[in-house]
Amino acid sequence: MKKLTSALFIIFIIFSAKAFAADNEIIKRITEGEESAKITIIAYESLTCGHCANFHKDVYPELKKDFIDKGLVRIEFRHFPLDLAAFNASKIAQCNNDGNSNILNILYSGQKKWARGKTPEEATGYLKKFLEGENVNVNFEKCLSDKAIEDYVLNDRIDGVKKFEVNATPTIIINDKKFDKALNYKNLKKYLEKLI
Repeated sequence: MKKLTSALFIIFIIFSAKAFAADNEIIKRITEGEESAKITIIAYESLTCGHCANFHKDVYPELKKDFIDKGLVRIEFRHFPLDLAAFNASKIAQCNNDGNSNILNILYSGQKKWARGKTPEEATGYLKKFLEGENVNVNFEKCLSDKAIEDYVLNDRIDGVKKFEVNATPTIIINDKKFDKALNYKNLKKYLEKLI
């Protein structure tokens, strides 16, 4: 079922692909760190990807403490949904349009609770129930049907493929170059230290 859902989602992306609408220009990117940081990391992620959840649990806290909080690195989270459940979760993460990563982090930390279901409708139900349990303040139905956010999320994915040949998640881009080593904190730290 998962492969079928992913294939249908990719077909959906192809037929929905559009250039950014004027409304999309006011949607804020989810970021952490100083705008003026010397190093910019772009993280292409899918909210149903277990490796992405592991990045947020095992790598991101150290990265934040050692580099982001010190003003050395800025990270941009970009959407690369691999299926409809991830697509809906991306719309929720982006919905408050405050550029804040709180909802994104809640979704990754509770991924096993909501990223399940045999049909897209069932997965959406688990997502809604999870958010209610976490007291996440979003208008769920409005977020899922917001066309500007939908286009924004889809364009993130399309841009990732065009600009950086992203084909898996997570994919980390550092100062416009793909990080191609094993994604653990030791490798990432060593790479970043060379750029400072």
